[in-house]
Amino acid sequence: MTDTLTAGLDGEIRDGRHRLAVRVYYEDTDFSGVVYYANYLRFLERGRSNYLRLLGADQRALFEETEREAPGFAFVVRSLGIEYRKPARMDDIVLVTTEPAEVRGASITLKQNVTRDDVVLVEATVKVAFVSGGRARPIPKALRIAMQADQEGEPA
Repeated sequence: MTDTLTAGLDGEIRDGRHRLAVRVYYEDTDFSGVVYYANYLRFLERGRSNYLRLLGADQRALFEETEREAPGFAFVVRSLGIEYRKPARMDDIVLVTTEPAEVRGASITLKQNVTRDDVVLVEATVKVAFVSGGRARPIPKALRIAMQADQEGEPA
């Protein structure tokens, strides 16, 4: 696919936040026509995945360096807290926002929300662990900096 065709599919990172527009389809709703609660988890996962994809696309060398330092690395969800505030309905365009909140050794906490026209529908706090070789590992400093979540005084 060409860059023109795929531009925007992954959202954008601006001001330290990733933003991704998602259209609600019939398959996302329940019998009452609102988004089924579990489908918000899919929207949030898409936001996190595209956030990391954009970091990698913009900084391919960064991911190659991380792969050398921690072969087979991945981020896995360790915990998730979610608040459902208001429903979304079929054909709504919702905005999934993801931003790093806290970095600790082998994990990062992300704040995510789903909004429609600046109205908060869902708020979530997601803690993801950085793993390599099946074990939690410290997040490489270069990757932490790329996430704009490197914190002073925290060991690399």
